[in-house]
Amino acid sequence: MTSRRDPTRRDPNRRDPNRRDLLRDTAIAVLAAEGGRGLTHRAVDRGAGVPEGTTKNYFPTRDALLGAAAARMTSLHAEAVDRLRATTPPGVSADQVAGLYPALLRRAVADDPTQFLAMVELYLEAVRRPGVREALGRMVVANAGAGAALHRVAGLPGSARDAALLDAYFLGVAISLLALPEDALGQVGLDDPVDLGLGLFRAAVEHQGDDRGGPGDDSTR
Repeated sequence: MTSRRDPTRRDPNRRDPNRRDLLRDTAIAVLAAEGGRGLTHRAVDRGAGVPEGTTKNYFPTRDALLGAAAARMTSLHAEAVDRLRATTPPGVSADQVAGLYPALLRRAVADDPTQFLAMVELYLEAVRRPGVREALGRMVVANAGAGAALHRVAGLPGSARDAALLDAYFLGVAISLLALPEDALGQVGLDDPVDLGLGLFRAAVEHQGDDRGGPGDDSTR
């Protein structure tokens, strides 16, 4: 007679998806706080408050752990892209789109830099790790597509290249704001996040002149 499996008994070979996400989110936090060298299985165990060895059970190698963090980052960005698409009104203006970038810059460097700092660490790791590189590549392509679509809705040029260039500019400026001393930023004119955010937009996206004005019009400066 075959015994019936107890549905309340957990299969030891089945891993908890919620715990997997907890570990991946903790890996992102460790990357942001400690850098790439600080990302260890034990550090993630401690940060997640799980028994020692748990992270290694899910992600046996450091490559696997870094790949998991990169995949989680890509997934979170995809969710953000979907939210952006769902909440963008049909009549969004060029000025409204331009205004997103100062807000994004402030969030990346002041409000909660965790994800951005972790992404910078993953970019460095991606130079040597193909799995991380592929995950970041998917994120960049998705971001460029979403940015281009948003620009087109606002009547702006909508090429993926322009959107990707804007993201690359954003990355460089945000790193400077996080890494450089305030007096140096002031001396070179990089101490105003609002102006920088609008400047990024102007530099990457050529505004089509019409009676709306906008980020490419001197009257908005």
